[in-house]
Amino acid sequence: MEMNLQNLKLKIGDKAPDFSLPGTDGKAYSLNDFKGKKILVVAFMCNHCPYVQAYIERVKAIQSDFGVKSVQVVGINANDEINYPDDSFEKMIEMNKIKKLNFPYLRDEDQTAASAYGAQCTPECFVFDGERKLMYHGRIDDNYKDGGAVTTYDLRNAINALLHNQKVAIELTPAIGCSIKWR
Repeated sequence: MEMNLQNLKLKIGDKAPDFSLPGTDGKAYSLNDFKGKKILVVAFMCNHCPYVQAYIERVKAIQSDFGVKSVQVVGINANDEINYPDDSFEKMIEMNKIKKLNFPYLRDEDQTAASAYGAQCTPECFVFDGERKLMYHGRIDDNYKDGGAVTTYDLRNAINALLHNQKVAIELTPAIGCSIKWR
């Protein structure tokens, strides 16, 4: 599925909707928990999606590379766990251990966060500046199948621009992945 750029709930410049969600580390998180970070990347993801599976090491690399520069990635899984049991909170905790995620992985069981953000697919990224205004929305890069064949590093480019106090050159890209599994 490719996200529909005509049907976006959040527009560039909009404020990040708050959330209060449990993490796989046993803590609860809200926007306020990241207030000390210059940039916040909210990535809607899940366990079962092959696109997320193909991208997960790249997302971890982004957190590793930019974490020291006050950038925080937060993963949120909003998928229906009844029809997609691989996306249950228990399986998220398992995935967090197996993949050794270096960022909070949160459960949006009632889908309020996904709905507030207008998330359409997994993975789908929202990048917010220090004032928590949306500066980039879309894909991680242009080749989910092969990280070595990427020609456009959209998410990294957006983060770099913001870190250098520059305007993000390409603010919207179509995220490609599995559709969010709504209840």
